[in-house]
Amino acid sequence: MTCRTSGTFHGQRDAATLPLLPFRPSIALSTYNDYFLLRRRMLPARSGAPTSAVKAVFREPYTVRVEDQRSMRGNMAVFKCLIPSSVQEYVSVVSWEKDTVSIIPENRFFITYHGGLYISDVQKEDALSTYRCITKHKYSGETRQSNGARLSVTDPAESIPTILDSFYSQEVWAGHTVELPCTASGYPIPAIRWLKDGRPLPADNRWTNSITGLTISDLRTEDSGTYICEVTNTFGSAEATGTVTVIDPLHVTLTPKKLKTGIGSTVILSCTLMGSPEFTIHWYRNTELVLPDEAVSIRGLSNETLLITSAQKSHSGAYQCFATRKAQTAQDFAIIVLEGPPSIRAMRNITAVAGRDTLINCRVIGYPYYSIKWYKDALLLPDNHRQVVFENGTLKLTDVQKGMDEGEYLCSVLIQPQLSISQSVHVAVKVPPLIQPFEFPPASIGQLLYIPCVVSSGDMPIRITWRKDGQVIISGSGVTIESKEFMSSLQISSVSLKHNGNYTCIASNAAATVSRERQLIVRVPPRFVVQPNNQDGIYGKAGVLNCSVDGYPPPKVMWKHAKGSGNPQQYHPVPLTGRIQLLPNSSLLIRHVLEEDIGYYLCQASNGVGTDISKSMFLTVKIPAMITSHPNTTIAIKGHAKELNCTARGERPIIIRWEKGDTVIDPDRVMRYAIATKDNGDEVVSTLKLKPADRGDSVFFSCHAINSYGEDRGLIQLTVQEPPDPPELEIREVKARSMNLRWTQRFDGNSIITGFDIEYKNKSDSWDFKQSTRNISPTINQANIVDLHPASVYSIRMYSFNKIGRSEPSKELTISTEEAAPDGPPMDVTLQPVTSQSIQVTWKAPKKELQNGVIRGYQIGYRENSPGSNGQYSIVEMKATGDSEVYTLDNLKKFAQYGVVVQAFNRAGTGPSSSEINATTLEDVPSQPPENVRALSITSDVAVISWSEPPRSTLNGILKGYRVIFWSLYIDGEWGEMQNITTTREQVELRGMEKFTNYSVQVLAYTQAGDGVRSSVLYIQTKEDVPGPPAGIKAVPSSASSVVVSWLPPTKPNGVIRKYTIFCSSPGSGQPAPSEYETSPEQLFYRIAHLNRGQQYLLWVAAVTSAGRGNSSEKVTIEPAGKAPAKIISFGGTVTTPWMKDVRLPCNSVGDPAPAVKWTKDSEDSAIPVSMDGHRLIHTNGTLLLRAVKAEDSGYYTCTATNTGGFDTIIVNLLVQVPPDQPRLTVSKTSASSITLTWIPGDNGGSSIRGFVLQYSVDHSEEWKDVFISSSERAFKLDSLKCGTWYKVKLAAKNSVGSGRISEIIEAKTHGREPSFSKDQHLFTHINSTHARLNLQGWNNGGCPITAIGLEYRPKGTWAWQGLRANTSGEVFLTELREATWYELRMRACNSAGCGNETAQFATLDYDGSTIPPIKSAQGEGDDVKKLFTIGCPVILATLAVALLFIVRKKRKEKRLKRLRDAKSLAEMLISKNNRSFDTPVKGPPQGPRLHIDIPRVQLLIEDKEGIKQLGDDKATIPVADAEFSQAVNPQSFCTGVSLHHPALIQSTGPLIDMSDIRPGTNPVSRKNVKSAHSTRNRYSSQWTLTKCQASTPARTLTSDWRTVGSQHGVTVTESDSYSASLSQDTDKGRNSMVSTESASSTYEELARAYEHAKLEEQLQHAKFEITECFISDSSSDQMTTGTNENADSMTSMSTPSEPGICRFTASPPKPQDADRGKNVAVPIPHRANKSDYCNLPLYAKSEAFFRKADGREPCPMVPPREASIRNLARTYHTQARHLTLDPASKPLGLPHPGAPAAASTSTLPQRTLAMPAPPAGTAPPAPGPTPAEPPAAPSTAPPAPSTESLRTGGPHTKVGGSRDSLLEMSTSGVGRSQKQGAGAYSKSYTLV
Repeated sequence: MTCRTSGTFHGQRDAATLPLLPFRPSIALSTYNDYFLLRRRMLPARSGAPTSAVKAVFREPYTVRVEDQRSMRGNMAVFKCLIPSSVQEYVSVVSWEKDTVSIIPENRFFITYHGGLYISDVQKEDALSTYRCITKHKYSGETRQSNGARLSVTDPAESIPTILDSFYSQEVWAGHTVELPCTASGYPIPAIRWLKDGRPLPADNRWTNSITGLTISDLRTEDSGTYICEVTNTFGSAEATGTVTVIDPLHVTLTPKKLKTGIGSTVILSCTLMGSPEFTIHWYRNTELVLPDEAVSIRGLSNETLLITSAQKSHSGAYQCFATRKAQTAQDFAIIVLEGPPSIRAMRNITAVAGRDTLINCRVIGYPYYSIKWYKDALLLPDNHRQVVFENGTLKLTDVQKGMDEGEYLCSVLIQPQLSISQSVHVAVKVPPLIQPFEFPPASIGQLLYIPCVVSSGDMPIRITWRKDGQVIISGSGVTIESKEFMSSLQISSVSLKHNGNYTCIASNAAATVSRERQLIVRVPPRFVVQPNNQDGIYGKAGVLNCSVDGYPPPKVMWKHAKGSGNPQQYHPVPLTGRIQLLPNSSLLIRHVLEEDIGYYLCQASNGVGTDISKSMFLTVKIPAMITSHPNTTIAIKGHAKELNCTARGERPIIIRWEKGDTVIDPDRVMRYAIATKDNGDEVVSTLKLKPADRGDSVFFSCHAINSYGEDRGLIQLTVQEPPDPPELEIREVKARSMNLRWTQRFDGNSIITGFDIEYKNKSDSWDFKQSTRNISPTINQANIVDLHPASVYSIRMYSFNKIGRSEPSKELTISTEEAAPDGPPMDVTLQPVTSQSIQVTWKAPKKELQNGVIRGYQIGYRENSPGSNGQYSIVEMKATGDSEVYTLDNLKKFAQYGVVVQAFNRAGTGPSSSEINATTLEDVPSQPPENVRALSITSDVAVISWSEPPRSTLNGILKGYRVIFWSLYIDGEWGEMQNITTTREQVELRGMEKFTNYSVQVLAYTQAGDGVRSSVLYIQTKEDVPGPPAGIKAVPSSASSVVVSWLPPTKPNGVIRKYTIFCSSPGSGQPAPSEYETSPEQLFYRIAHLNRGQQYLLWVAAVTSAGRGNSSEKVTIEPAGKAPAKIISFGGTVTTPWMKDVRLPCNSVGDPAPAVKWTKDSEDSAIPVSMDGHRLIHTNGTLLLRAVKAEDSGYYTCTATNTGGFDTIIVNLLVQVPPDQPRLTVSKTSASSITLTWIPGDNGGSSIRGFVLQYSVDHSEEWKDVFISSSERAFKLDSLKCGTWYKVKLAAKNSVGSGRISEIIEAKTHGREPSFSKDQHLFTHINSTHARLNLQGWNNGGCPITAIGLEYRPKGTWAWQGLRANTSGEVFLTELREATWYELRMRACNSAGCGNETAQFATLDYDGSTIPPIKSAQGEGDDVKKLFTIGCPVILATLAVALLFIVRKKRKEKRLKRLRDAKSLAEMLISKNNRSFDTPVKGPPQGPRLHIDIPRVQLLIEDKEGIKQLGDDKATIPVADAEFSQAVNPQSFCTGVSLHHPALIQSTGPLIDMSDIRPGTNPVSRKNVKSAHSTRNRYSSQWTLTKCQASTPARTLTSDWRTVGSQHGVTVTESDSYSASLSQDTDKGRNSMVSTESASSTYEELARAYEHAKLEEQLQHAKFEITECFISDSSSDQMTTGTNENADSMTSMSTPSEPGICRFTASPPKPQDADRGKNVAVPIPHRANKSDYCNLPLYAKSEAFFRKADGREPCPMVPPREASIRNLARTYHTQARHLTLDPASKPLGLPHPGAPAAASTSTLPQRTLAMPAPPAGTAPPAPGPTPAEPPAAPSTAPPAPSTESLRTGGPHTKVGGSRDSLLEMSTSGVGRSQKQGAGAYSKSYTLV
């Protein structure tokens, strides 16, 4: 290796040479590795250094060879050159030879990239040649020739494919070309298909599929993958698989390239790599591996970042990023220079050489500096053209002169302004020696030689030496050196050959060393090193005639030849041709020795020195055994004798051997052959006789001649001709009146086919009555036979001819002609409209004689006959089921006329259609709303709505009229009652609208079928009007001369309030007109001054809008006072707000002195002061600020203002609106493409529901789709769904607050199932010897269209399946089947619901059309049986286990179903006892308190709704008398309702807003009534309703918790023991996908058990139950809330059931009479239970919290579980009551006279023994209630009522329970609450253990 470097001192390029001396093979690898490591470490030291790679390859002896191959005629043959693996990397194939002639790749010969030889379309003559490969060594250039290989060619024989050459997994560079070889043999010739990653190859011109395989050029990374070469023919398949990985070369970029920075800085080197992944990165600094330490770290996923923190001087250097991946390497370099304060590195004195260039470096260390300057003798450089100063401080002196350039030089560096540093260097100039030229004269051996070497100039002293060929010459051996001061001479006394060489004179002084070199050439005459000798040559082999000479100059050798074996007469130069060549050592090479080469050869050498030399020798040629004559091809006739002759010559003795193919012929063993041999001069003739020739003799015969010098072979191709084999006949197609035949001629008898004959007949006839088609051209291989009879059976056979004769008849085939299409239409076609989009079609089959086969099905064509339709028929198809058919056409246009025709079809085709019949679909609702909807406000309460008719095409029927829906939108976001008006005109006038109010208006059209689509919401505002009176007014004295008046805005402002006018008049002052004062609309109070103390004044207020002044408020009387008591000028009432908002509750007060303000919040039976924290704040003006209110902030807040003069109080009811509760979603109907959903909304959260969001997704998917639905909708149909697919659906409601909780996710499945094959259909319609036709119409689509059908079939007993894709209708053919073979078939049909499978076995017919027997098991099939047994046993065991599990579960299910049926029968029996009609709808708001009882399987929960102020009409609770009763039922009764619901629907927060206010056509609750009533929202929707009704009789007392104010006569109402039921309209049908049988069964059993318990109760002997419906879920909700919220006014202590399904029972109070509506109010009585009460309860009803008391005592004795019954619970609940007597003149409870004190109420509330509170002072203990036989007690005997304070707080009591109150827990609202709003709150909870 030589490396040229640029010298910096001598000014010349020196050569640095790294010699690699010869090494042993054993150390090759280590030498290479050591050098590679050395080069890698030295390379980073200079980033610009070139790289060199050295690879050590040692020479190893090797041979290449080629193996013989076999192939069938017409197939492919592959020869591979086998190279030893040790040299395979360096040796490649360069060419192939065929019989010593190089093969040019063309026609049928191909050479692959890998060196393989492919021969396509192999012929028999290819077996006559010998094939060799030629290789070449990559490094040595050595060529090798392989042995000769032969190809054996056989006749085609049916066989499965065999892969001859395949590829392997490999990595290839991107951009290169790769060849994937793949070829195979087999018969029939196999087809090749390529796959990449299991898919067909993409279309790309870079992919070339050739006969040798697949070639991919310009490789890309996306070409990586697994490649499969599939090779198939009709007998099987094979495949070759390999992986191609395309890799990009690694490329490394290191940034920054050069970095110069100061010490202590941070250095970041980033190494960016491109190319193949899986690389490894190493970092080097100055050839040393970088190891992380405190300052150096290597980061990144692949170590691609080098970070140096607080860099020091030692970190400077050359850094290398070195990346490796397997054999790939890549690298890049960067230089880092770290410097401190600037300084000049010390410079040494320089000695320059005169006449050359010199560089003086001024190296500045540190940073920063500004400039570098040079001075000489105080003169700034440069000062002449030979001086150059570079920016880096280097001074260059060109052509240095001794006198001018020698001296002192100064380097000055400017490091700061006005501050420099400097350093000097001395330059001395030396003059180098100069040698005068000298030359060596030509010399001969023995001459004298004298050569002088003279130095003409240079500094003394000068030393002169001599060298020869680089070695120092030492005097001696005839060589003498004489030296003087400036001269030296070389003397040779006698020149010889050893003195040849290069002589160098070297002169050196202190300046330089110079040399001059010359060559001495000594001439030497030629001489023999190896003399020629006589030798033998073998004919046809290579021979070398040895002759080697030397001399100088090198002698020239010439060979001459004299023919003949006698004395040589005349020599002639030997012509050097391709056969005869002169070797480098002067020997003569004869590649193929011939007989003409015999003779004398003369080797003559000369070089111009002395005389020529020569030497002769004699060459004798020996002849090896050679075949000189034999026929290449010959023909014999089968059955006749045939002789084959073979002539050979060569040195005797000669042996001749005959072979047939690869077998030596032995006539002694095979008597049919005879061999005879005779001499014919110098030749030997051998004859092989065949007696007679047979078909098996159509092969290659070879005669082998052998002697001592070699052997030869002659190939003779014998063709034995005979009559052909019969053709193989197959039926391609059979029709009703024709058939198509195809045949294959397997063996032509080795003679060209001249023609064919076809004969056919009826199967029942003999061949004497045949019909024939003769002399068919041999170029035709198929024919059509026509004029056949349909449905007939024929026999067919064939003959073939050649020039030898006629073949035997082919196998006789039997065929049946096909059916013909029907000739008649279906009969009696009728149409019947079913729905607005469907018509039912009925018809009968065509006449029997016109069917022409079995009717398989019908095609129904239908088209719309309305104006504008295209008139094209749409076709649907159905399978035939009998003589009468019915089909329903779906998805038709609504209210449109359709014409329908019907056609029958069989296997042959479709017959004529019936006459068209018309029908019209039914009417439907309009699908579009009216157009151009407009709204115009006329007055403050009148608006006009107009519109135009919807498009006629969307009416879907006859338009009956229009409906206008409108509702008001209030400022607080609430919606008013939804109203509607029906009209037939296109305009309507809306009257009686609220003034200055926003309205939403929608218009719809309706037909006989119902209401159509509503129009988009249109908004309109009525005009302003004069306002109503202010809603309230207060006046309080503030001083002796002033009063303050405050008021509330008008309830109906009817516009924008512009101002308020305050009127003040004094009746006794004599002033006729009142004084008027005005305030802004924002100010709601006014101080009137300058009044007279002690004088009364009348004050009133009126509001003013732009329409004028409104009505005045009430007049209040006030007089100024000197000392004003505390008064609150703010107003109490109800405040409604959305949650998470800040709310201010004002409490402005006046008084003298200034009053103190205190806020309290009612909680249970006490008032809790409002504490100030981050959530609550009380301002100085008394306003209470609640931040981010929540549902628990709802409640009653009391503000009290107090001073020394008195106090005042206001109560504010805060209602917090929350998002709506979850709706209850159910499935009502499903179809193949739709799911219809219905729902019942949950509680609206105190704000009207604005709409619903429906989400649905396919099961096992989380991709949800959203559908937005109007708030008025209670059902929705999901269309365009997948057939037979499970879907998940959930629903959420939205109100003004936001979106509510999502409903339970329900699942439903569209109609349809996976395809299945009909057992009534035949799978195969036709089978012959080579074809089978399948009937795909046997597939039943399961209600969903079939999307794909796949088939696979294989011969029985084989492994490889052949695949086939088919369309979804019609028939499919299986072709190219083997005759008389059993096949396995498997089919798979798929639709959107899934896939169905069908398997079958079938057998092709024999050649004569006969069937074959089933396959019997053979003894050789033992292995297959073992495999089957091994696979089948686990499958059978698993199947048995599954079946056993299925049976067990089925038995258990049957038991559960039996329990369900028994319980359901009981329930139905109970239902049948009810005679009440349930058709009466429930109207109006809820009618007072209700009692709710939840009964899951382990839980009983009782709670109530707080009562509404007044009980209204509830027609749904009128009891019905039992048939067993003989007396009529009193209309005044007490009914208890029972409902069942799902637990996820239970929640209890916020105020109650009735949902009926957004449903059109209902009577909603008044918004004012709803807001004024503090109601607990119980979020559920009843499914069951079980009502218990009690007749009221004067003789019995009221035994429930309800107290009803009596009539004027003081009647005491008593509860009876009869039950009735009201029917809900929503059932659980449509939810079959959700209902659990076990859940339903257990729920029925609970009801039945409750019924049995009721039968045990004496007072309930005549109980009447009604079970109407139930909702049960098999999945529990995760949204149940647990625990108790103490701040909530509603009962939230809900328990999470352990199992799904909850039954809720609702109890209603007695219905008051219309005449006493203002008096008869249901009042709840708070109570608590003591321990003795619990002892009467059954075990399952006892509270767990009660039995966890701290005292550890057992409160109750043990009771057997069977004795515990609902009777105990009923006695506890019903028997402990007291009388209630009301004064007829008294007002309703809790409503005292405004002027009377609270304690003056005459209402009397007795205590109950069940409640057990501590009685207040002064009250007597309650007396026990009377028995039913006792008369009612007198009013005077009632105990006195508690005080008002006691009513407000509820009285002291003992609290029982844990996280939630225990049994019979009192309500969270006290009786005092009842006084404030007129009704009481009440709740209890029972736990079923």
